[in-house]
Amino acid sequence: MMARDTGNDDMFDCILMADEKFRGDGYHEGFKRGTYQGLQSGRKHGASHGAQLFTEISFYYGFAVAWKSLLQHRIDPKLRKRIKALESLLGLIQNCSYDDPQSATLQDDVDRLRSKFKQVCSILSIQTDFRDYSKTSHEASF
Repeated sequence: MMARDTGNDDMFDCILMADEKFRGDGYHEGFKRGTYQGLQSGRKHGASHGAQLFTEISFYYGFAVAWKSLLQHRIDPKLRKRIKALESLLGLIQNCSYDDPQSATLQDDVDRLRSKFKQVCSILSIQTDFRDYSKTSHEASF
């Protein structure tokens, strides 16, 4: 009778071991798929936000270059402050650590860039909310 119980115990052990094996296999397969999907999702998210950031920085750069070009051709000593502010904005853009997405200072650099852009817009008497800009008759005074 002991031999018979041992056979049943072996059969139950086999079933329990199979259950553990399938759970472990399922866990590892799920972990592998989840890691892959997480990486894919992370790449898409990073590419999207990176593109938005570079679009913003490119806008600031084009804005500063265009305004600097416009102001440099005018003969007015009062414009020097505005040109200096634009040069400062261009300097921030050139020295920004946006080429290294893992940089610890990236967010601080972008925040400084946004603040400088708002300051330049204030000095130039330009609205920073461009969505409503076409509705107003506000013109920047040189």
